[in-house]
Amino acid sequence: MVILEDTRNKPSKNKHIREQLEELGYKVERSKIYCGDYTWAIDQKVCIDTKQDLQEVVSNVVHDHERFRAECVRANEAGIQLVILICDPKIKDLSQVFGWYNPRLRYSKKATTGVQLGKILYSMREKYGVQFQFATKDNLGRRIVELLS
Repeated sequence: MVILEDTRNKPSKNKHIREQLEELGYKVERSKIYCGDYTWAIDQKVCIDTKQDLQEVVSNVVHDHERFRAECVRANEAGIQLVILICDPKIKDLSQVFGWYNPRLRYSKKATTGVQLGKILYSMREKYGVQFQFATKDNLGRRIVELLS
């Protein structure tokens, strides 16, 4: 089976994901896709958007909120299940985000806390149907396949 990787993804940044998918027996082709970073070539009802860590998620949902929200709305309106797959070695599910400590709090009291981020993500899930899932760096490929299936 063929998995599409969005051409807006930098090939060097996600080489490890492509390698994991290929080791699992999937062919990875680069193509512009409607939303997210990965989807099946033959059925794009589920799209996976990978995030390198919770700090990238904070950047998306707080600092670049309108662009991120627009992508969630667009996917929802198109009948696509958008899954945000966050790479984190400790967090296994969305409820654990509330206990996340943002290292930027050491430098700024205005930095987003885990409680604030958790509330934002739960709200986005309810409003736009977007899912937030978690994986470790070494099992991103397997999780992508699981979530697409």
